[in-house]
Amino acid sequence: MSTTKTLAVGTATVSAPAGLSRLSWKHLPAGENGFFRAPVLLSGPSEAVLIDGGFTFPDGRAVAEAIKATGRKLTTIYVSQADPDYYFSLKPIVEAFPSAKVVAASETVAAIKATVEKKLAVWGPQLKENGPRTLAEIVIPVAFDGPSLSLDGETIEIIPARGLANRRSLFVPSLNAVIGGVMLFGGVHVWTADTATKEQRAAWIAHLEAIAALGPAVVVPGHMVPGFATDLSSVEQTKAYLEAFEKELARAQDAAALKAAMEARFPGLGMGIALDIGSKVATGELKWH
Repeated sequence: MSTTKTLAVGTATVSAPAGLSRLSWKHLPAGENGFFRAPVLLSGPSEAVLIDGGFTFPDGRAVAEAIKATGRKLTTIYVSQADPDYYFSLKPIVEAFPSAKVVAASETVAAIKATVEKKLAVWGPQLKENGPRTLAEIVIPVAFDGPSLSLDGETIEIIPARGLANRRSLFVPSLNAVIGGVMLFGGVHVWTADTATKEQRAAWIAHLEAIAALGPAVVVPGHMVPGFATDLSSVEQTKAYLEAFEKELARAQDAAALKAAMEARFPGLGMGIALDIGSKVATGELKWH
C-alpha cells in the first residue's frame, strides 16, 4: 500500500486488512442539530486520536462515550478548521480526557481567537445549555505546525489546501484513508460562504482532484448525513456541486435565482442554510465575516 496518498470516511469501526495497519477508524455523524458534522476517531493498540470536535455539548458527550468504549488513551485532538462546529463541543471531551493535547495549525488558532467572541454572541443564546456561552467554556487549541501526528507509531499526515487559508485535510497512509474536514460534504449542501471568490472555489476543486488522484480506499467528509458512503462519493458530490455553483452563479440575477437553480440541480440535500447563506454571499447580497 502506498504511503504517499491522502484522506478517509466511515460509519462503523473499520480496520485495514490484516498485516497492513494496526489502526482502525470510526466516524461519528452528528445529524442536523450539529450541522451534520462527522468527527473521526482513529484508534491504535493503546492510543486514540480525535480529528475535530463538533458543534454542541451533547455531540461532545457522545464522542467522549465513544472514545471511552474503545478503552484507548486519547492522546490528541486535532482541530482542522476554525468554524465553531469544529470546536464548540470540545469541553465535555476534554473533561473526560484531561491529559489529551488539543492542537491546531497556528493560523487556525489565530482565526478561532479572532472570531470566537462573535461566534459566542451569535450561537450562545441559541444553543443555551447545549453549547458554550462564555469564553471559559471554549477549548482553544494550542498551535502546532508540524507536518504530521503520531498514533501508536503510525503517521497521520496533515495536508493544507493550497490557496485556501485555514483548511486542512488529513491522510492516514496505513489505512489509505482521507479525513476531509470542511473540504468534503456528503448528502448536504456545500458550505460556500467562506470561499466567496471564483479563485478560491477553483483552488477547492483542485484539492478535490488531488484527493481523487490518490485513490483512497476511505474518504470521510467533514459534513455528512448519517449513512453516507465513505468512499470517493463525497469528493464527487462536492466537486459537482462547486462546478454547478459556478455555472449557475454566472447566469443568476440574484441570490434567490441562484438558490432555486441549485435546489433544482441537487434536490433533497440537507443543511439548506449553507445554500441560503452561500447564495447571498456569492451574489454580494450578504457580507460574511
